[in-house]
Amino acid sequence: MKSVALRLLARRDFGREELAERLRSRGGDDAEITAALDHLTALGFVSDVRTAESVVARRRGSFGRRAIAQVLKDRRIAPDVAAAALEPLDGADEAADALALWQRRFGTPPRDQREKARHVRFLMARGFSASVALKVLRIAGAPVEEDDHEAS
Repeated sequence: MKSVALRLLARRDFGREELAERLRSRGGDDAEITAALDHLTALGFVSDVRTAESVVARRRGSFGRRAIAQVLKDRRIAPDVAAAALEPLDGADEAADALALWQRRFGTPPRDQREKARHVRFLMARGFSASVALKVLRIAGAPVEEDDHEAS
């Protein structure tokens, strides 16, 4: 099991629980998996903290806090470790990150309501709230109707 775990870790960082799940799916028994993970953790090859920090660093600027938190949850990172990794995002201006992302993707204000909805969906799919998405469009010069404010 240790060799299988090392091959998986050679591709990317895994949290302990996610790696255990992968090893179980490859037919390992729990005692063997636990022993292998304990050994790899002692060597520093498996670290939930490093995995969480890596996810946050890679996705920062391209995804909102909610989307990054969901990825950490999907990778079975402990909630306290995930919260610590997300702390640097607390001081960040999410609207500024969303605006930079929007400018890279679109660059010009939407011409009509259909295109505006597409821009909003894009930002929301990246983990930004509807209010942040509408704020970005307002900053970019897109007309925002009163109905839009009630939706956020």
